[in-house]
Amino acid sequence: MMENHWSREDIERRVCEIRQTVEQSALAAGRRPEEIHLMAVTKTVPAAVVNYAWEAGITLFGENRAQELTEKYEDYAFKAPNIHFIGTLQTNKVRQIIGKVSCIESVDSLHLAQEISKRALAAGQAMDIFLEVNIGGEASKGGVLPGELERLLEQTALLPGVRVRGLMCIPPVCEKEEETRRYFDQMYKLFVDTKHKKIDNGNMEYLSMGMSADYGLAIRHGSNLVRVGTALFGKRNYQN
Repeated sequence: MMENHWSREDIERRVCEIRQTVEQSALAAGRRPEEIHLMAVTKTVPAAVVNYAWEAGITLFGENRAQELTEKYEDYAFKAPNIHFIGTLQTNKVRQIIGKVSCIESVDSLHLAQEISKRALAAGQAMDIFLEVNIGGEASKGGVLPGELERLLEQTALLPGVRVRGLMCIPPVCEKEEETRRYFDQMYKLFVDTKHKKIDNGNMEYLSMGMSADYGLAIRHGSNLVRVGTALFGKRNYQN
């Protein structure tokens, strides 16, 4: 896990800096800053440090690993309504996070959606989900290919216990900004096209794209939910 080198004041300062970038990027795109949802990504970050971000006004947090979520959950100052699951999720881990998150952003197969449906119904609740798109077609990343998105949407929308609320992506790392912009634009077009389709079991509201290195650019190209980890908590030390 990441060592706790930063104080509450450090986190407060970084939250302010990030919010300024969010505001500037939104205004540059002719958008209202309040349309943009800021998520703090908490992978490897101790609960005490994450709680500093909560105290600084962050209200949405992204968890990447089911086991880490369960280990830190009771130490958080916030609970399920403020947490999204954003990492690769195996079907046998779904039961561990039901009740601890309000949305699963990384749904990329009907099989996974069916398991979420099953577990959510057993818990007597409905789970919001995003469909993850592999916008760059990378073999190393999860997500449904763009050409397969419509079919997955149609299948998932029929499931009880889930509500399709948006799309998520992690574009390829690009050397040139124009390449990143191209992926963002492709993703935004998919989002707009999908949003206009009739969904029986959901309301397509969110486009989750943009991370620490490019969240300002993502906002200027249509994202309304950005996932910021390193810019807020610093580089992770996976050896700890």
